[in-house]
Amino acid sequence: MDDADDIYMQSWTGTIIGPPNTVHEGCIYQLKLFCGKDYPDNPPSVRFQTRINMTCVNQETGVVEPSLFPMLANWQREYTMEDILTQLKKEMMSPQNRKLAQPPEGV
Repeated sequence: MDDADDIYMQSWTGTIIGPPNTVHEGCIYQLKLFCGKDYPDNPPSVRFQTRINMTCVNQETGVVEPSLFPMLANWQREYTMEDILTQLKKEMMSPQNRKLAQPPEGV
């Protein structure tokens, strides 16, 4: 959680360590997850703070596009923050993402 005083537990920071045998290997990705008042009935918004090139991520904003990421598009209230991070890591390993050229670090 980002703010210990947030009684609604809306703002979260997540970390994904890039999976081996992909262009993401050895990289550490920071994400922001924000749960609106209608969570868990509706999914949180998810945004990479670390620049990344993935088919489901808006290159300008870092936002994970729900229409391109099935877990968010087909949200179920049982899903957790950990489930989202785990599924994003699996997405990094998918054939369409595992070899995509990545933006330079620190830019």
